[in-house]
Amino acid sequence: MTMKQWVRGSVAVAMMCGATAAFAQVKIGVVLSTTGPAASLGIPEQKTVALLPKEIGGKTVQYIVLDDGSDTGRAVQDVHKLIDEDHVDAIVGSSVTPNSLAMLDPVSAGKTPMISLAASAKIVEPMDDKRKWAFKVPQNDSLMANAIADYMAKHGVKTIGFIGFADAYGESWSTEFAKAATADHMKVVANEKYNRTDASVTGQILKLMAANPDAVLIAGSGTPAALPAKELKERGYKGKVYQTHGVANNDFLRVCGKDCEGEILPAGPILVVDQLPNGNPVKQSALAYKNAYEKAYGTGTVATFGGHAWDAGQLLQRAIPEALKKAQPGTEAFRSALRDAIEQTKELPVSHGIINMSQSDHNGLDQRARVMVQITDGKWKLLGE
Repeated sequence: MTMKQWVRGSVAVAMMCGATAAFAQVKIGVVLSTTGPAASLGIPEQKTVALLPKEIGGKTVQYIVLDDGSDTGRAVQDVHKLIDEDHVDAIVGSSVTPNSLAMLDPVSAGKTPMISLAASAKIVEPMDDKRKWAFKVPQNDSLMANAIADYMAKHGVKTIGFIGFADAYGESWSTEFAKAATADHMKVVANEKYNRTDASVTGQILKLMAANPDAVLIAGSGTPAALPAKELKERGYKGKVYQTHGVANNDFLRVCGKDCEGEILPAGPILVVDQLPNGNPVKQSALAYKNAYEKAYGTGTVATFGGHAWDAGQLLQRAIPEALKKAQPGTEAFRSALRDAIEQTKELPVSHGIINMSQSDHNGLDQRARVMVQITDGKWKLLGE
């Protein structure tokens, strides 16, 4: 054998070994907001990713986790790195709606399925060539807006003041809640906006109170949603205050403190899993996540936002073995098969509900994914009708 033949043979063997190693591993890119205004969402999600299975369908699974700093531009940069440099098979993230919306272009161009951990239905609707690659595990804001409106109407509310983030999350909630309120014969009499990083909302709250609404809905997420609540309390507002499912974690309770006592919100069943009746169809799957998280991080540490990361992991655990029947990881064929398998998910119990995906529904959650909750004595209390 000549030296040239030996070198060629060695290169060929090395390439084969590299290909075999790639095929043996599934790579999942994860983009989370672990710093910045949305850190109270991203941190429990990051901790949950550490609990996800490291082997699925006989293949090892690598999770590459990046922080987008709650910044839309960084989220896009992270996705490009994960797709172009790390050659991941799927993306999980981001934690917030604006970042997830910005990620749609690179994931669709890279033909890489994405499971968002953000709330807005705009991430998956209306279905088109771009959104065919996007899925989301949090409940659609429309599902939760209907729950709030129905509860308000049953308890005598006629007029509502609205204040929400001046971004895609707040805009979506403004649109969806206006529809829900109209359907329940209620009227939004004032609509204000604020930024996640604002230090004061005094002007907006004074305008809301001047409209004298029966109730106020704050459409924010994470700890920044505490700001309007505190201002309403300080200004002596006497009506009922509602929040969205974007505040359903203990960091919000810590920051808002007594100023949020009595506030009402819709949430995923995981938030009050111990209070659910035994016949609730989500109780067992929610308890599975709670037990896994608290075993790792301590009693009372489980967070609803971490549940979204868990649910994304459950989707992948169901879909990856199906995709492996058609192709090997690290290939476009596998990414396409994985997208198809996620879309075909049926009756998957997760921490927030029961998932039934379809070509037209890339969220797959129904009314089993929501309960009404009140902040009582600094804790979450399950409400009846």
